Amino acid sequence: MKRLSLFLFALLTISLQAQDSKTVRDIYDIALTESEAYENLRELCKEIGPRLSGSEQADSAVTWGQRVLEKLDLDTVYLQEIMVPHWERGRKERAYFYNEKGKNTLDVCALGGSVATGMNQFIKGDVIEVQSIEEVNNLADSIVKGKIIFYNRPMDPKKISTFSAYGSCVDQRYAGAMEASKKGAIAVVVRSMNVRLDDFPHTGSMGYEEGTDSIPAFAVSTNGAEYLSENIAKYDHLELNLKSYCKSYPDKISHNVIGEIKGSEFPDEYITVGGHLDSWDMGEGAHDDGAGVVQSIEVLHILKKLNIQPKHSIRVVLFINEENGNRGGKTYAERAAAENEKHLMALESDRGGFSPRGFSVKGTEEQLNSIKKWKDLFEPYGIHEFKMGFAGVDINPLEDGKICLIGLSPDSQRYFDHHHSDNDVFEEVNRRELVLGAASMTSLIYLIDKYWMY
Repeated sequence: MKRLSLFLFALLTISLQAQDSKTVRDIYDIALTESEAYENLRELCKEIGPRLSGSEQADSAVTWGQRVLEKLDLDTVYLQEIMVPHWERGRKERAYFYNEKGKNTLDVCALGGSVATGMNQFIKGDVIEVQSIEEVNNLADSIVKGKIIFYNRPMDPKKISTFSAYGSCVDQRYAGAMEASKKGAIAVVVRSMNVRLDDFPHTGSMGYEEGTDSIPAFAVSTNGAEYLSENIAKYDHLELNLKSYCKSYPDKISHNVIGEIKGSEFPDEYITVGGHLDSWDMGEGAHDDGAGVVQSIEVLHILKKLNIQPKHSIRVVLFINEENGNRGGKTYAERAAAENEKHLMALESDRGGFSPRGFSVKGTEEQLNSIKKWKDLFEPYGIHEFKMGFAGVDINPLEDGKICLIGLSPDSQRYFDHHHSDNDVFEEVNRRELVLGAASMTSLIYLIDKYWMY
């Protein structure tokens, strides 16, 4: 009798594996032939464009997201109100210096949240090149006072993961101005967060500290950083001229956009998938994070196309304000906690629309091992990375010691060619790579909804 039971269990396991393999195949087939993700991305990028929180384009993106979700005939679509920061870049920034060849211009942009140089005024000062905040802290105040600090530590090309390379040097972008200000610097210029050499300056968040002077902060392209460094080494004193026009305004009302398919068995238990609707004001926010937004929408589109009725409620969240405050993610988590919602898993796509390679898991070893059991189902589609790691800025506030947070991990090698720059445009996203990511996300959510025990 025991042998018969084991035999029947083995048959059931084989049958379920075959069924799941077929469903995953169907998910990929639908994504590759009937996906709406690429056209949705075209609309978001070309008809709306960059979508910095507080801007009219961000408002248009919220309206767009609600309309696209309503077309899917979901059980519910609604907006979640949030107050977001409002910062505007203004006119194009300028930077130049003189040498024996004459005037030399640099490709620069203000960092997000920076103060301006002053009404119709340039800031002028000798440049001091450094490699780290620690190096600035070790300089005498008398050396830094009245100078412009140039942070020129590059992303480490030896790191295979470009996100690891980014994490190892982004501190100079965020905290460089506040630390240099304490020493009396009048402005900072930061090498763009990019592995390759090009002429695109990359913006991104920076911060100030209460009680210290707020000084203007700029990013310079990687080619510009190399050229500036060469000239600093050549001349005893190199005076740099900087001009910016940016300004901060009072906070504005914006919204997360949320759509949901109610679960057939556990409607009060949630599996969340999302990306962030806002972007920086340069380029079109195609990889960061238009790709994640349309992939998340596509998860529900594919489930509807295949008539898959989930057991748990599947909720897509188009988060607002990831780039300069994360108020969308924080507010979503606060409201979920206040309403005692039970979230089993949250999946985020915010690493570009490149070929998917796997998933990073922020959870328990048991949760990771449960996901690894499905590795064979993903192997035919080039999905092979299942490891512990950071999942995503928007979903991170949901962490409570129980929920499993997961990030889609695409190939990272080209991401920082585009990140926060004018090079992040629709034309730089490949349709096939984009929809393969959506299929991978849908497949994982299908399996978690069917089998998840945590």
